[in-house]
Amino acid sequence: MYYQRSMRGADQNQGLIYSYVAMERRIRVDHPARKVRVLVDRALKSMDPLLDTMYASSGRPSIAPERLLRAQLLMILYSIRSERQLMEQLDYNLLFRWFVGLEMDDAVWDVTVFTKNRERLIAGQASQKLLMAVLDQARKHDLLSEEHFTVDATLIQAWASAQSFKDKKNPPGRGGGSGKKGELLLRDKVESTTDADARLYKKALADKAIPSYQGHALMENRNGLIVAAEASRSSNAAEREVGLKMLDGVIGSKWKRLGKKITLGGDALYQEREFIQGLRDRKVAPHIHQYVRGNLEMNCLTNRERNDKRRAISYKKRKQIEKAFGWNKSDRPLCQVKLRGLMRVDWLYRLTMVAYDLTRMANLIPVATALS
Repeated sequence: MYYQRSMRGADQNQGLIYSYVAMERRIRVDHPARKVRVLVDRALKSMDPLLDTMYASSGRPSIAPERLLRAQLLMILYSIRSERQLMEQLDYNLLFRWFVGLEMDDAVWDVTVFTKNRERLIAGQASQKLLMAVLDQARKHDLLSEEHFTVDATLIQAWASAQSFKDKKNPPGRGGGSGKKGELLLRDKVESTTDADARLYKKALADKAIPSYQGHALMENRNGLIVAAEASRSSNAAEREVGLKMLDGVIGSKWKRLGKKITLGGDALYQEREFIQGLRDRKVAPHIHQYVRGNLEMNCLTNRERNDKRRAISYKKRKQIEKAFGWNKSDRPLCQVKLRGLMRVDWLYRLTMVAYDLTRMANLIPVATALS
């Protein structure tokens, strides 16, 4: 075998003092993060007036909220376990620095400073506003269905242990529980000493009750984008109550104009008389899965609703919402949320849904990512 003669290169340890290659050019043109960054920047630009209201007009400059939000999205997109690990990565990972907006020589933030500044974004509901800004881009590109939706919920394991639950000092009285018809359940009698908002809850009888929250999502059926998201304390009725609340926030008064064109798909846990009646009151066709054995008496759809020809399409589309939950719970924050308190968990949950929408929109929207 013939090898071309060449001189051995020297293994020199002398570091270069200067770099003449801009960081923008170090990220390849077709990198997936480029499309996501463009979409994020467009959303943040539209949020600029809202972000101004979160800060004082004078005083010491803090971390730019745009960089904070990009850093939080980075943690979700790349499954970074903690803020401390994020700061370590930002110290040497050029891709992460570029995505957040840091130059090569910019100092990395202290972990405690980063988390304290994040609290301002939580108080200002920045993740909900970012979700709305991202959905505005999807709406401009005609990616959203205005008529057909799917609702579902998932269990989010809280950052607390079962051993931290102790008896409540003032438990609710008879009829004030979170069970059916106000029944007092175990979660009404005990409370975690580390996360008071978390509850012991299980979705199936065979499961083990774990400290948890519930994450609710409303998906449009055209491209499977999450159009509304909210976290709540775990309870049997939370899925139905939050489901109607999210639906009202999305369709608004459209049901008066569109009539029964609006449809909502859901699993059998939404097969509850008051929830179905709530959909009828809103002129929404209930494409809710029915019990086929066991709780047959819970089925309350009319023959006309059962025979709706659009139900088959809703059943097929309903599976897509599980992709959002699976994507966020595989190795990302929703596997076990590391924030405590309902307000913080709700903020992070919405942000994970923003990250999921961004990954889908990056493949649906033509984005120019040429080097500057």
